[in-house]
Amino acid sequence: MSLADFRSEVRAWCADHVPADWRSDQTGVPDAEFVAFQKAWFAQLHAAGFAVPHWPARWGGGMPVDQQIVLYSELAAHDAPRLVLAFVGIHHAASTLLVAGTEEQRARHLPAILDGEIWVQGFSEPEAGSDLAGLRTTARRVDDTYLVNGQKIWASGGLHADWCLLLARTDPEAPKRRGISYFLLDMTTPGIEVRPIRNAIGESHFCEIFLDDVVIPAANLIGAENEGWQVAQATLGAERGMTMLELTERLGNAGFRWLVQACSPVMDARVADRLAQFEIEIAGLRGLCRDLVSRGESEATGAADASVVKLFYSELLQRMTDFGAEIGGLAAHTTLTKPASSGWESGAWMLDFIGSWEWTIPGGASEIQRTIIAERGLGLPREPSPSEAS
Repeated sequence: MSLADFRSEVRAWCADHVPADWRSDQTGVPDAEFVAFQKAWFAQLHAAGFAVPHWPARWGGGMPVDQQIVLYSELAAHDAPRLVLAFVGIHHAASTLLVAGTEEQRARHLPAILDGEIWVQGFSEPEAGSDLAGLRTTARRVDDTYLVNGQKIWASGGLHADWCLLLARTDPEAPKRRGISYFLLDMTTPGIEVRPIRNAIGESHFCEIFLDDVVIPAANLIGAENEGWQVAQATLGAERGMTMLELTERLGNAGFRWLVQACSPVMDARVADRLAQFEIEIAGLRGLCRDLVSRGESEATGAADASVVKLFYSELLQRMTDFGAEIGGLAAHTTLTKPASSGWESGAWMLDFIGSWEWTIPGGASEIQRTIIAERGLGLPREPSPSEAS
């Protein structure tokens, strides 16, 4: 099928399936309605073959990269809802399983994700900050199981998750990055408590996860014991790589379109100049992202390429939403709700701007990305650790 024919096919599907009033219907809805809507929308995309185009063909994907670019650009242009709940499962969990999972683990979880299994990422901890290797959650081997104790924080969607990608320390005596193991955790296991973190406007997107003598079967270990740090790079690589294709297209379509609309009543030379600058940056981001994904098929990407794209996107998102909040004036500052199934480009500018700061943290904060770019991309000397600096 030619790209033109494929684009026509996706456009026709979007015209028939994207709910026309989903933004108003998903604004201020109870949690149960949000979850039901997300699962139903994922099922529609899956039935059309559009839910996991980046997966291997064996597991329901196999779409060529040029078609993936068309797919995401058309979904964004038609203002389709985002797969908020499925995001960790189809990107982070799937990447981890495909890179480091056993055949049994893949066969158990990849079809389940397509059936609606929800995942959460259990990486961050209260006292570790951006230093992921500083985690303190422990996993002690007991026969054919691990006994886990600790706490995770900023777990997006944890309240609805069926499974968790969990990092825990299995060798407290080893150097920080060498004593960590990677687990698949069933969230129905006894000893798990999930507490929502309610923000200033009443949303509970983030959660804390408390683990008290939680038993994980040894069969749920991903990769070798004490080598979880290396496995985690596959998860983080997904967050900095393929996920950016969809997010970039959304920023360049709905996000920029709404920014132009917001600016129309106050358009002058200065505003037009800012919009032109944003359009240039979006074009550059699209080029970088598409190049990264295309080269990723042949594994010809550089060690810091995904970090460049992630950093560029997150800071451009921040600048655009900041400008939208400025242009939107008092009305933008007093809007307290946004559609539950939207991304960071909902058009509720102040809320979008606040949310944009979230994106500069997960998958490695912007400071971490700059360090990766400097050390792995440019070959600059490694930044000393606090112990070395003292």
